[in-house]
Amino acid sequence: MTDSISRFKGLGVALITPFRPSGEVDYPRLEALVDRMVCNRVDYLLALGTTSEYPTLNPQERDDVLRCITETNGGRLPVMYGLGGPNTQMMIHQLSRVERLAVDAVLSVTPYYNKPSQAGLLAHYKALAEHCPLPMFLYNVPGRTATNIQAETVLRVVEACPNVVGIKEASGSMKQILYLLNHKPDNFLVISGDDMLTLPLMAAGMDGLISVMANAFPAEVSNMVHLAAADQFIKARLYHDKLFDLAQACFKEGNPCGIKAVLYEQGRIDNVLRLPLVSVSEELQQKIHDLLNL
Repeated sequence: MTDSISRFKGLGVALITPFRPSGEVDYPRLEALVDRMVCNRVDYLLALGTTSEYPTLNPQERDDVLRCITETNGGRLPVMYGLGGPNTQMMIHQLSRVERLAVDAVLSVTPYYNKPSQAGLLAHYKALAEHCPLPMFLYNVPGRTATNIQAETVLRVVEACPNVVGIKEASGSMKQILYLLNHKPDNFLVISGDDMLTLPLMAAGMDGLISVMANAFPAEVSNMVHLAAADQFIKARLYHDKLFDLAQACFKEGNPCGIKAVLYEQGRIDNVLRLPLVSVSEELQQKIHDLLNL
């Protein structure tokens, strides 16, 4: 496996976008978040993924958020760039500018809303890969997109597209994930997109995690992932068990609503989201507060 791909093993963090009470992007707090990730053994950053509230950012804000992340990072960690949507031609147009950005790979979610067939997914990713100058990762999260890219389709994409080098898998289907792990090429990365299932998935052979929880707990999640990667699962389980109840609470009313509630309790951000997302309920905020203070 080339160094450019192996850098995406281990722990990646799907960065949130902090907002001021006025609703504007809070760039100083985004800078502080990036610095904290770098200092806590995170392996790479995911910019403008779902957790960033990407759909609510206008084009200029997206550029500015990415620039803030890459300039603050200063080349210290690899950066994966979230770029996906239901319009293949629009995605191809956006890929035309990727080489001018300070990013190292592209993460492209399955098209949402229009619910393509498996043949449509194959054609979509073949078209994107043809125009992508960087290593590309697929992102399967049917709970959000209503479209599941089946393991067999993933393998067909990989066979046809040498620059498709991995997948962030958040289908929740152990049967599908195990099939993919048992049939994938050796140099193809399978990365967990589910904080709560990462430990058993890494025991089954996954290559790491793109985490939401690491926004608030970078050291703890990093320790869990790196211990699991070293087959030290008993030690890794200590971190998994410590964070499990809190992770369940974090995702109860949606992402990034829960992780922003945690970061607010930690004093790191204002608890502000953009519509149609809203802050978690008072009941859940209190539960998160109590779990943090156990």
